[in-house]
Amino acid sequence: MKFSAALKHSPLDWAGRWLGRYLPKGLYARSLIIIIAPVVLLQSIVAYTFMERHWQLVTRRLSSAVTADIAALIDIYESYPQDRDATTLSRIAAERLQLDVDILHDTDLPLPGPKPFFSILDETLSEELRRQVDRPYWIDTVGRSSYVEIRIKLDQNNVMRILARRSQAYASNSHIFLVWMGGSSFVLLGIAILFLRNQIRPILRLSEAAEALGKGREIEFRPRGAREVRQAGHAFLEMKRRIERSMEQRTTMLNGVSHDLRTILTRFKLSLVFLDQTPEVEDLKRDVDEMSRMLEGYLAFARGDAGEQAVETDLRVLLQELQSDAERQGHGISLDIVGDPIITVRPDAFRRLLFNLVANAARHGDKVEISANHETRWLVLHVDDDGPGIPAEMREEVFKPFVRLDEARNQDEGGSGLGLAIARDIARSHGGDISLSDSPLGGLRATVRLPA
Repeated sequence: MKFSAALKHSPLDWAGRWLGRYLPKGLYARSLIIIIAPVVLLQSIVAYTFMERHWQLVTRRLSSAVTADIAALIDIYESYPQDRDATTLSRIAAERLQLDVDILHDTDLPLPGPKPFFSILDETLSEELRRQVDRPYWIDTVGRSSYVEIRIKLDQNNVMRILARRSQAYASNSHIFLVWMGGSSFVLLGIAILFLRNQIRPILRLSEAAEALGKGREIEFRPRGAREVRQAGHAFLEMKRRIERSMEQRTTMLNGVSHDLRTILTRFKLSLVFLDQTPEVEDLKRDVDEMSRMLEGYLAFARGDAGEQAVETDLRVLLQELQSDAERQGHGISLDIVGDPIITVRPDAFRRLLFNLVANAARHGDKVEISANHETRWLVLHVDDDGPGIPAEMREEVFKPFVRLDEARNQDEGGSGLGLAIARDIARSHGGDISLSDSPLGGLRATVRLPA
C-alpha cells in the first residue's frame, strides 16, 4: 500500500500529470508533436554542435592564420628599418598574403568603438592578437561589410593599418549550412504533416459516424486509411448493422403483439356495446379504455422512435404548438427562446419529450414556464412549475419505468409511470439527458440538454 502510494506521488507521475494538463488533447496535434519534437531536438543539437565546434574552430584557425601573417609583417618591418616607407612590405602583403597594409605616421590608435552584441570574429581575433602580437591594437569588424580593419601600434608615432577580407578571418559561409538544414527540415516536416493528415482523417470520420449513431442521426461512412483504422471502421459498421437488425426485429415483434392485443380489446369494446348500459358496463368500458392507454404507453416505451430520422426543426413552432394545446385545456404557459430556434432532432420524438414534460408540469402546477437557450452547440431547455415538486432523493428514481410516487407528486397520474422514463430515453437517444432540480417558481425544474 505504501509503495503504491509513493509511486502515485512520484516525480514521474507528477511530471506526467503536468504534461497531460498542458499538452493538446487531439490526436492530430499530439501526432504532430511526436513528429516535430524529435526533429527540432535533433536540429538543435546539430546546430549547437556545429556552432560550438566547427564554426568556432574554423573561425579561430582563420583568425590565427591572419594574425600570424600580421605578426610576420611586423617582424619584417622591424628587421628592415631602411624600408620605413613600407613600399616593399605593402607589395609582399598584397601579392603573397592578400592583405592591404599601410604605415600611418605621426598618428595614434582610434578610440575603441562599440562592440557587437554577438560576434565570434571580434572575440576570436582579439584573443589571437593578444596572444601572437602582444601590442596595442584596434579592430573594426562592424564598419565594413566585407573587410576587417586592424591597426597595430608599432612605436610611439607609427601605426600599421591592415585591411583583410572578412572571409580570410571568419567562416562566413556557415549560415548556408544552417539554411540548408532548416529548409530541408521544413520540407520534410511538410511532407510528414500531409501524410499524417491523410492518416488522421479516417479516424475523425469514424468518430463522427459513432457520434452521429449515438445521436440517432445517419451519415455516410466508408472505412478508409490504414489497415487498423479500416478494421475498426468495418467493426463499427458491423456493430451498427447488428443494432439496426435487433431494433427492426423488436419493432416487428411489437407490431405483431400490439395488433393482437388491439384485436382483443376491440372485441371487448364491441361486446360491451351490445350489453345493457348499466353502471357496471360503464365501469368495464372505462377499464378497457384504461387498458388501451396503458398498452399504447408500454408499446411506445419499448418501441422507441428509432425509425425516425433527425432533421432541422423549428423549436419555436414546436413550443408554440404545445402552448396552444395547453391553453385549450386551461393551462397558461409562458415561453422564452434565446439563440437560434433551428435545431437538429427527430421531430416526433422530440415533440413527445416536450409534451411529457409540459403535461407533467401542467398536471401538478398552476404556472408553467418554458425557457430555451441555443447560443452554443448545445440546446438547454428548462420546464419550470410551481407545484409540490419531488424530493431530492427521489429525482433519479422517477426516471425508472413504472415508478409512481404515492406522495407529494405523481409524474404520470392515472397512467403507467412511463412519462419521464420515455422523455429521458428520447433525450439520451439524441445524445443528451434530462435532470431534475428545484425550480425558481418553487416547484420542479426539468432541464433538457441536447447537442443540437
